[in-house]
Amino acid sequence: QVQLVESGGGSVQPGGSLRLSCAASGSIFNSYSMGWYRQAPGKQRELVATIIRGGGINYPDSVKGRFTIARDNAKNTVYLQMNSLKPEDTAVYYCNADYGFATSWGQGTQVTVSS
Repeated sequence: QVQLVESGGGSVQPGGSLRLSCAASGSIFNSYSMGWYRQAPGKQRELVATIIRGGGINYPDSVKGRFTIARDNAKNTVYLQMNSLKPEDTAVYYCNADYGFATSWGQGTQVTVSS
């Protein structure tokens, strides 16, 4: 199955920006959807953004207007641009690829938002 590797996490101040990247070992064009999820300590993993093969995008209200998901099929890479970051955005962010018959997850990248 496809391997996913996230990068771009780090520590930023509230209001700052960060861009996460998810590099796939195989074609993401074949996937039904690509997505970003996050998990804070003691919390359930939650959806951050998904992008469907045809281009449809979903965001929860918690990040809508601040986060943007994009894909580059030629590079087999998915991005998450995060702006106006808040302390509650602090979590480990995971990349996801849904192929229908299988789902792949990256190892995660830590995002910490604090002053």
